[in-house]
Parts: sequence; C-alpha cells; structure tokens
Amino acid sequence: MQRIANLLVIQDGQVLLLKKPRRGWYVAPGGKMEPGESIYEAAVREFTEETEAVPVGTHLKGVYTMVIKEDGKVIDEWMLFTFAASGLLGRPAEENREGVLEWHPVSSLQTLPMAEGDRTNLLFAAHQAGTQYGTFTYTPDFSLIRETIQYSDGGVKANGTD
Repeated sequence: MQRIANLLVIQDGQVLLLKKPRRGWYVAPGGKMEPGESIYEAAVREFTEETEAVPVGTHLKGVYTMVIKEDGKVIDEWMLFTFAASGLLGRPAEENREGVLEWHPVSSLQTLPMAEGDRTNLLFAAHQAGTQYGTFTYTPDFSLIRETIQYSDGGVKANGTD
C-alpha cells in the first residue's frame, strides 16, 4: 500500500497550496514516502523539495485511508498522513515540476477546486485542535462516494453511500 505525506502551512491567515495542472485542483504540498522514512520525515522532505522552504512548528493533523472503487470493487488504496505547520523558513518557490505554489486565505479552503476528502482534511488541519482519522472512498474520477471521519476526542461522522 502506498503511503503519502502532505503538509499544510498556515501563516498570517493564509495557507500555501499547490495547484496541480492536470485538473486545476489544489493540494497541500507532499508526496510518496521513501522506504524506512517516518511520516514526519516524509512530510518535511516532500514539502521542502516542492517549495524550497522549511516548515516550522510541524505536527500531525490527520491519518486517512484513501480508496478508489469501481463497480463495487476496490481498485486502489493508499494511506495519507496530513501535517500542519505554523510557519516557514525561507521564501517558497512560485512553481515546481508538480505545479504552481500559491498563498490563499484560509477561508478559501471551502471553495477552491480540490478533492472533497482533501477539503475535509485541510479544513480540519487549518481550524481544529486534535487529530482526525478517516476513510475517503472515491470513484476512479475522484467523485466522493463516502467519507467516514473519527476525531481524537472520540467523535464520528459518516457521509455518503457505499
């Protein structure tokens, strides 16, 4: 199973996001973990490689299972570890091989084009205390079928159909 780590920097009421060219969707900078790497090391390394800046105050905000289903069958599955940071050392690049880096007001996480599971986890990372856990199930074209969320305080939320 593939493991992905991403990192959302929240600084001065803004978030640093990567706009991917294929769909024009926004994501937090991140990528695949390397063998033997901790989730923290992967998040910081991927963020630094993609932005040319170093995150400060990095902490885990969410652990998610991402599932792609077609005709009721699982065709892909991976784990996503989402981190948040309270600032940066250095000035982020404007563009990299993955897309364009842009600062946006935190409130724009509600409306920017992105996968709905990303919206859920990035909004939590930006606004809530604690840690979120969940499963996001998508169609192959990334239409959200179901999301099930648990919180570090014991709360649970489920939306969608399976």
